[in-house]
Amino acid sequence: MKGSSVHKQLRITLVKSYIGRPEAQRKVLTGMGLGKLNKTVLLNDTPEIRGMVRKVNHLVSMEELKGKGNDL
Repeated sequence: MKGSSVHKQLRITLVKSYIGRPEAQRKVLTGMGLGKLNKTVLLNDTPEIRGMVRKVNHLVSMEELKGKGNDL
């Protein structure tokens, strides 16, 4: 989709606490900007973000969004 103005984003919400989880999983959540329970972030849909979500899929919920870029 080269030159397309449609950008996919992911809405990721922390739904379970990371207390008692391994340090690696805590770092992944911090890297995505999820520090508190029920916090939601919008991130671009990239292979790196998908991999991060896969590592902590038992702690987060994910929803795909389609948005239009600001081409003025």
